Amino acid sequence: MGDAVSLDFAHRNPAIELYRMAYTNNPVRIAQHDYMIAINNALSIDLTGQVASEALGPQMYSGVGGQLEFTIGAMLADHGRAVTVLPSTAKQGTLSRIVPLHVEGAVVSVPRTYSNYVITEYGTVNLLGKSQRERAELLISIAHPDFQDELRAAAKQLY
Repeated sequence: MGDAVSLDFAHRNPAIELYRMAYTNNPVRIAQHDYMIAINNALSIDLTGQVASEALGPQMYSGVGGQLEFTIGAMLADHGRAVTVLPSTAKQGTLSRIVPLHVEGAVVSVPRTYSNYVITEYGTVNLLGKSQRERAELLISIAHPDFQDELRAAAKQLY
């Protein structure tokens, strides 16, 4: 929970409030903040807009941390936005993080119906309210150029 200096600073300090996750990660409470912007990272996103932030396939990299709750809360907030950020590639550019479909066993952190803004170093797209074909085209547009043809070919097979 912190080192001695941090704990001493926090102890009985009226400027600090601590709450349980059930309070801080409540989407209804999060939505009470107008203009709420939830910015979360992802390991990968498929062409449907499903976000995987905890695992690549069955290999876990992090735990459940409230990403879905903050995504929903931000989208419910007046003028709110949910943003997913990720680099377009992994493994020194040899692997696209935008994939046709997640591999079997992948953990979906944010379902496609809640995917809002997605950002890579190649741009920003808004998936909200888009058809499946439009989602795929938008995500391909912000994929690394080396993988765009491959993703287009996969999208034609899928959609």
